[in-house]
Formats: sequence, C-alpha cells, structure tokens
Amino acid sequence: MTASANPLAQRIQELLDFDKRLYFVLLLLLFILIRYLTNTLIIEAIPDSQNLVNSGALTYFYIFNSLGYLATPILLLFKFTLISFLIWIASFALGYKVSYKELWKFALVAETIFLLPELLRFLIYLNPSQAVSYLEIELNRPFSMLSLVGFDQVAEKYQYPLATINIFEIIYGTAWVFGFLSISRRSISESIWVILLGYFFPLAIYLVWYIMVYR
Repeated sequence: MTASANPLAQRIQELLDFDKRLYFVLLLLLFILIRYLTNTLIIEAIPDSQNLVNSGALTYFYIFNSLGYLATPILLLFKFTLISFLIWIASFALGYKVSYKELWKFALVAETIFLLPELLRFLIYLNPSQAVSYLEIELNRPFSMLSLVGFDQVAEKYQYPLATINIFEIIYGTAWVFGFLSISRRSISESIWVILLGYFFPLAIYLVWYIMVYR
C-alpha cells in the first residue's frame, strides 16, 4: 500500500531539504575532531606517555591515527554507498521501487546518529581516573552489550560484535524506517520489513562471519 498522501512522509522530506554537500563536510569535520580529541585522551592514559612522546616511541601510533583521519571521508562514503545499496536491493526484492540517490542522501543524514556514541565516549573519559587504561578508552562503546559485560570479561573475538550491538544501532535502524517511508511513500510496516532485510539481516550475517573467521 503506497502512502503517497502520508503527512509524516511529507514532513520528513521537508526536514531533509538542505544542502547535503555542506552537511557532509560538517559531519566529516565533527567525526575527525571528536576522534582526534579521544585519541589525545588515549595517549594521556598511557603510563609515562610524555616521555614516550618525547622519545618517539609513539610515532607509529600518530601515523596510524593520521591515516585514520585521512581515510575517514572514504570510509564514510563507502558506508553510505553500501548501506543504501543493500536497502535498495531489499526494497527491490520486496517489490518496491525507490530512488537509490535518495537512499544515499538519507544514509548521509542518518550517519549523524553515530556522532553521539563518539561524543559520549570522549565526555566519559574527559577527566579519566588514574585507574583507567588506554585500552579501556579505546574499546569503550557507550550503551552497548560490551559496556554491560565489560571488555575484559569476554574473549577478543566477541568484543567487536558486542560493541556493535548497541542502542545507537536500534536508533539508526528506526531512523531508516522513517527515512524509507518518506522516500518510498510506503507504510511503516512495509518500511520496517525493508530495513530488517536490508540492514539488520546483513549486519547480523557480518557479525557472525567476523566471529567465525577471527584469529
């Protein structure tokens, strides 16, 4: 059933009517800034970090982080492309016609949700205690299964999957339901099935695969 006259869909479209190119630049700068500040906290949590910095022992750490900053736009663009493609395929499989370009634009906007856990992680350790290790800061994922059980309580191969299972993924998926509704003019129930098939199902497969091949 098409929801062409759905006022909610029209309202969402109105809210998303802004310059996506400028928004991408802003989103990119925010991600890089928060990660830079968080990496600074990680360095400060390393015992005798100042002497290590002066001796050049952390050179590779700085190089790795710098490459991460440079790769951020590429990784974001790849993520938008992949997720919008998976949802487009799911939509096609269920018999719904939708614009891939509009899905890609929404993927850009929806990524804003993942700024929240990055910002929370930074704020949590803004004034870390002496007992906090750099590894604890690095692996902290707010409101995730990993944060509930503790990263030191599970085997390494389960840490990333448990960190990925978090409340922000649920919020992200919910945002996609309404985004797909506004783009396709389908009903909420139809949109839910598309997102379950196009996002959560592939994510579950990927996490299971990660655990199976982890060495």
